[in-house]
Amino acid sequence: MAELRIEKDSMGEMQVPADAYYGAQTQRAVLNFPVSGYRFGRRFIRAMGLIKYAAAEANAALGKLDRKIASAIQKASREVIDGKLDDQFVLDIFQTGSGTSTNMNANEVIANRASEFMGGSRGSKAVHPNDHVNMGQSSNDVIPTAIHIAVVEAMHRDLMPALHRLHQALDIKSRTFDEIVKIGRTHLMDATPIRLGQVFSGYASQVSHADRRLISKIIALRELPIGGTAVGTGINTHPDFSRRVCDIINHETGENFHEARNHFEAQHAKDALVGAAGTMKTVAISLNKIANDIRLLGSGPRCGFGELILPAVQPGSSIMPGKVNPVICESVMQVCAHVVGAEAAVSFAGATLGTFELHVGMPVMAHHLLEAIRLTANVCHVFVEKCIDGLQANRRRCEDLIEQSLMMCTSLAPIIGYDKAADIAKEAHQTGKTVRQLCLEKKLMSEKELNEALDARSMTMPSDKVLPVSG
Repeated sequence: MAELRIEKDSMGEMQVPADAYYGAQTQRAVLNFPVSGYRFGRRFIRAMGLIKYAAAEANAALGKLDRKIASAIQKASREVIDGKLDDQFVLDIFQTGSGTSTNMNANEVIANRASEFMGGSRGSKAVHPNDHVNMGQSSNDVIPTAIHIAVVEAMHRDLMPALHRLHQALDIKSRTFDEIVKIGRTHLMDATPIRLGQVFSGYASQVSHADRRLISKIIALRELPIGGTAVGTGINTHPDFSRRVCDIINHETGENFHEARNHFEAQHAKDALVGAAGTMKTVAISLNKIANDIRLLGSGPRCGFGELILPAVQPGSSIMPGKVNPVICESVMQVCAHVVGAEAAVSFAGATLGTFELHVGMPVMAHHLLEAIRLTANVCHVFVEKCIDGLQANRRRCEDLIEQSLMMCTSLAPIIGYDKAADIAKEAHQTGKTVRQLCLEKKLMSEKELNEALDARSMTMPSDKVLPVSG
């Protein structure tokens, strides 16, 4: 059996692993919540370390905490920030809805590590998890503060750079493909021509809009609940505590966090998280549109649209030799499905788990929102590296489909009238001839005039020019 030590909390003694930095309250939660195996990720644990680091410094500066103890707490918190103690954060996501168990997990880990720095041992409480590490705080303001910090950093440092990279890749393709004219499609049916570059400029614009939407959510998330303690009133904390903590966190992160304008809203509701999840869903829907279009445009290689040639990254079938599938697009779309589901979980928790002065859905909201950000950022990089950068246009296929399209008659309507142009389209469909062939056979205009009227590239931009009909 593994060696154990005895630690005490307000409920009595608990056996904990001798080599663990966590203590009695964490061990109780380990036993209480063997639910999913999901744990808080790196961004959240880093945020917890930042809060405890800043709180120790603020309390010492305000004369409430002994400087030696504060320094030990900060040294231990720095290890949490840097990821050196991640294996000590052992609790399941599906726990107490305020995240109290995880707050105490952090308090105990930091207290025991700080006790070692003070010359004590694990479990000695030379540094106390509640009296020292948690001074001026409550789980009810620490956990939402940690979520805000983690989400802002994840958006700024992970997701937005990934989206910028994707935008750049799509923008490059929009310029590379600008000379290639293809047939447009509406309602899945042939429409008027469009440049392939124009299609990709639309994709790039979707990603650019996603970036702007994220900025608006980051602004809302910069409000931190820290300093509100139990119910938002700030009981047991110094009036300047919140401001000082925010200043220290900003120094560490380079962000612009500030004290919540209203601590009661900040702690009693989780509207900012619901809004952020909603924006993540919008980002996912944009990415899904792009990935789905690309996989369809690349379908074939002989019996599909075939206008794009996707990079071949792996064999596509265990039974069909030579088959290659759009697997990167499929990966993107599956992540998008996950993000849409995450938004539903966050929204449901936001709507149903906040009652009176406390919201009890914070761990699950944090988990789903941070996972949505992490997966989206990761799959954007994969999308660029394994698909977008290597995309090629099948110019010949694009040109052939344009010539075969019945909607080429659209540019004839201002010249010969809508009804006659519609008759041409119907006859072309019935006979298998092209619009060009029928117009020449019927001598509706000269070949030169017809070539000018049916110039596909000219159809991809506005024009007030009306071609005269000879004779």
